[in-house]
Amino acid sequence: MACFLVPTTEAIVTTVATKVIKSKEKNAEHTEVPKVHLSTKMGWLNKMLWGGSALLAFEHLWHGEVIPTFPFLTAVKEGETSGMLAEMSTAGVAMAVLVTLVWVGMVVAVSYMEKSAKKTAKEGE
Repeated sequence: MACFLVPTTEAIVTTVATKVIKSKEKNAEHTEVPKVHLSTKMGWLNKMLWGGSALLAFEHLWHGEVIPTFPFLTAVKEGETSGMLAEMSTAGVAMAVLVTLVWVGMVVAVSYMEKSAKKTAKEGE
């Protein structure tokens, strides 16, 4: 019904956070070993969240659960708000958490590769 609203909300919050972080990184120091900035990593999360949310919204539109007239969600129009909120709190939160956990795994992998590159660079000196 409206499970896509949870990852969409997270995407909005992380997009704002990314812009704030990016503005603060302009004065970041540069090192010899390449490092992926936090704003870039947050960009990965944003792309994953926005893409997943768009696909879910399209799927809900395809099945007639989202309509082009107010209140836009058939569950609200038909008075099934409690069912919609239940779906958002279960499926929506689960999807947002899963996407975020996959992103955390990506960040951990990149951090490991950065540490390995830094160690290799020190050994080469």
